[in-house]
Amino acid sequence: MKELSEYRARLIERLVSAAREFRTACLAVRDPFAPLEGGWNVHQIATHTRDVHELVYGMRARRTAEEDNPEFQNFDGDTYMAEHYERDRPLQELLEGFVTSVEALAGRLADLPEEAWSRESRHAAFGSGFTLQTWVERGLAHIEEHLKTIKQGILDRTV
Repeated sequence: MKELSEYRARLIERLVSAAREFRTACLAVRDPFAPLEGGWNVHQIATHTRDVHELVYGMRARRTAEEDNPEFQNFDGDTYMAEHYERDRPLQELLEGFVTSVEALAGRLADLPEEAWSRESRHAAFGSGFTLQTWVERGLAHIEEHLKTIKQGILDRTV
């Protein structure tokens, strides 16, 4: 059990550090509106990463911790971006909001009893058995995926 507790503590720490690294990487880009491989630019990726944290993984983690077996609907990130993207939102502002939100979630997670990490939820398309820990792990993986994309764009000097 000690190993699992330590893993979860490291998971929380990495969630916060990944969000901060993501913010730093995005702000290091010369032109946040220059397209990256795949078509989106840094501003769009930052917006998407923030939105997915707020509306998908962060929300699912919070609700799984607080509710009895909640069910979550599928989220179409591309459709959401097409309908809600705000090009005029300052990059610094959206990244600060993102990091603040991740830090708030991390604080809540750190205060949870061990048994809360095994609380389950359901997904409308993928079924049941999704634990709080699963949503936190997936949220971290999503941030790290986009952090890698931004860093690669910087290395390739496409941005």
